[in-house]
Amino acid sequence: PGEYAREALKRGLAIEAKLGTNPYKFGMIGSTDSHTSLSTSEEDNFFGKHTGAEPSPERMSHPFMKTDAGSIMGWQQVASGLAGVWATENTRAALFDAMARRETYATTGSRMIVRFFGGWGFDKQDLNSRQPAFAGYAKGVPMGGDLTAAPGNEAPTFMVYAVRDPIGANLDRIQIVKGWLEGGKTYEKVYDVAWSGNRKTGSNGKLPPVGNTVDAESASWTNTIGAPELGVVWTDPDFDPKQRAVYYARVIEIPTPRWSTYDAFRFGIPLPEGAPTSTQERAYTSPIWYTPSKTQSGRTNARRRK
Repeated sequence: PGEYAREALKRGLAIEAKLGTNPYKFGMIGSTDSHTSLSTSEEDNFFGKHTGAEPSPERMSHPFMKTDAGSIMGWQQVASGLAGVWATENTRAALFDAMARRETYATTGSRMIVRFFGGWGFDKQDLNSRQPAFAGYAKGVPMGGDLTAAPGNEAPTFMVYAVRDPIGANLDRIQIVKGWLEGGKTYEKVYDVAWSGNRKTGSNGKLPPVGNTVDAESASWTNTIGAPELGVVWTDPDFDPKQRAVYYARVIEIPTPRWSTYDAFRFGIPLPEGAPTSTQERAYTSPIWYTPSKTQSGRTNARRRK
């Protein structure tokens, strides 16, 4: 609790139910957290978090931070991230307008394209039109928006699609992460909604891994697995019109070499013990919120009084 952004999103639902306002209605962006003045967020071009951690044979085994509570070794750093902004034009004013309405998404460094819309009547034809954003804005709200009141007991539909980084890896899957408020407590669930290949969910409800083509010896991979693009129109199967909820999409790439694997290859040195050879880049969209109407809330309170 308190470690991930989704915890704050869920906590915002509880605060809103109690106080009438949600202080954690935020969008998502990615950034490097680096102090080098360099925009080197890619795994194959990672120049570290500061000038003392630039590429060298020693940086993986050198402690990045060391205190009485423990240490973080150099190889444990991560190379990330980038901010995606859906602006009407490439101007300062339009970019700030887009950020103000939270029409943004974060990536861990990949330049994949992701769109996410929520509404009450999306269908497959909207997605297959090859211009789904037109239907997205006309029939719903984009990432960062608020769903209108539920028409009756109808469940919301979400249209999400992603295209791989033009010079990057194929896509593994798209997930929708849901948080909701029930009985004063918050809950969450991750749904696999679109994926590459012919995989099927197992008896445990989980989707098998996509596989891994990473060759650590040469710090390379192949796009022989995964898909160049994924998209789906998804309806929440567990929707309750009386419950506050928040949804966001997560897009995951197939495994690719980690920056430490590139370092080991380029400098001809072994990887430190425990260092993973691959990673799966991903993107996170800004959420879409659902708030029950006063009529629906009133019905809930009336039942409780009875």
